[in-house]
Order: sequence, then structure tokens, then C-alpha cells
Amino acid sequence: MFRFDRALTLSLFGPLTSLTITKGPHIPILMYHSISDDREDGVHPYYRVNASPAVFAEHMKYLQEQHFNVIALDQVRVRLNSCDSNKRKFVAITFDDGFHDFNKLAFPILKQHGFPATVFLPAGLIGDQHRKFNGKDLLTWDEVRDLRKEGVVFGSHSMTHRQLKLIGRDEVKQEIVQSKKILEDRLGEQIDSFSYPYAFPQEDGEFTRYVKDILLESGYRYGVSTRIGTTSLHDFVMYMKRIPVNSCDDLILFRAKLDGAYNWLYAFQNVNKQLKKYSLRGEK
Repeated sequence: MFRFDRALTLSLFGPLTSLTITKGPHIPILMYHSISDDREDGVHPYYRVNASPAVFAEHMKYLQEQHFNVIALDQVRVRLNSCDSNKRKFVAITFDDGFHDFNKLAFPILKQHGFPATVFLPAGLIGDQHRKFNGKDLLTWDEVRDLRKEGVVFGSHSMTHRQLKLIGRDEVKQEIVQSKKILEDRLGEQIDSFSYPYAFPQEDGEFTRYVKDILLESGYRYGVSTRIGTTSLHDFVMYMKRIPVNSCDDLILFRAKLDGAYNWLYAFQNVNKQLKKYSLRGEK
């Protein structure tokens, strides 16, 4: 299946990235979801969310062999502000949704390499027994606590993984505030991070400012979004960019993404969303 994003990344933006000097330090934050061999037939490679255990192991091996410093998510801003951020290669690893396969298949590989990771949980969907989300088993609270003892950091992915843009403001606040409370009650510690579920509505400034205010008022200190790209000091700390990764990312594309050659897609998506926004206005 032809990939427009892959072709432009490797043939055009990869070479351009290697020839230009990036303004200021950038750190890639990898965004994984499920680590499994589940097939995603009929889904374009860009939209897939599964990374096979073999591909994930290959990615982690590459990071180790290329001497990347895999850092905890709360260290990203610290490193961006440090004097060595342009001299050393840093990367952070995140997982959305809290699937059970993280415990079975991802964590053993991370532990083998000694890599930290942050897992974002839809707190209201986690139970004492395995519950399903999008057809997959989620972690249980016992598994979450056991993984926390092993050093895995957990953050909020809202209460029920709803499209926040499509619900009322009071419901949005509930999704953000209550998820933090449940996670803190269950884990007995402060929860500092939030991952925005679904596509981030960057074209709606009023809504994103509202969410930002709720996050800050609730006591979150940092967060990530689905905005594509390596993150920099220009990014608001609650909406840091990430690099989506799945089974279709061979080492050539994976390396290009780490190098920032995939960052062009953010501008492309932003323009596309703005055009859709104004098009809808014109239809009213």
C-alpha cells in the first residue's frame, strides 16, 4: 500500500532535515498503543495503532545500539532546557490506553533494556478484572500497581476515552478531574500527566484554552497530545507533540521519525484542519 507520508518523509523531508539546522533542541516522544500481532486489515498504515512485539523489540534495540538516552516523560522539559540537549540524543516512550499486552509483551522488552515508560490510562475503564476497550483487554488495577512498583509511570487518559471536543464543557471537566482523582486514590501518589484522547483539535483555540485551564487548575504538570512531531520548548507543556509508531515503521522510517523528518506532517495537518474549519463555516 502506497504511503504518501512515508514517500515525502524519506525522499524530501529526510534529506532537508539533515541539511538544515533545527532552531533549538527537539526531543522525540514516541507514542505507542497496543503491542500485539493483531491484524489491522483495511486500515491505512498511517492510522494503525498496533506494533508487533518483533517490531517493538527492533525499535528498542535500535535506541540502545544508537546510544539514545531514554528518559522519563517528566524529564523532557528539563533536558530541553539543559546545555547538553543538542549534544546527546534523548527520547521518551509513551503508551496510550493501558492495554493488557503492555504488561505481557511491552514491559519485558523495556525492562530488558532498562528503559522507562509512561502509560496513560482511561481511569474509568480500568477494573479489578480485565475489561475491554476497542476489542482488547485492558490492564487491571493489580497489574497497574505491580507495574508501578517496577518503575512504570502512569498518567491520565481521561475517564472514559471520549471525544472531548464533542461533549459538554462540564463533562470535559469531569473527564479530566475525576480521572486524576481515581488514579491518585488507586496508586496512592500524585498524578502529574495527561494524554489528550483522539485527534487534538488544535484548530479550535477557544476549546484548547479551556482544556488547558482545567488541566492546570486540576494540578497536572505536563501532558502530551496527538500533534505530530518532535517536541521543543515552543510547545506548551500540556500539549507536547509526539511521534506515532506502529508495525509499519521499519528502521528506515523509524530513524527518520526520530531525526525529525516526520515533523512536516504537523504543518500539513494543521493547514488541512483550518481549511475544513473555514469550509464548515461557509456552509452555515
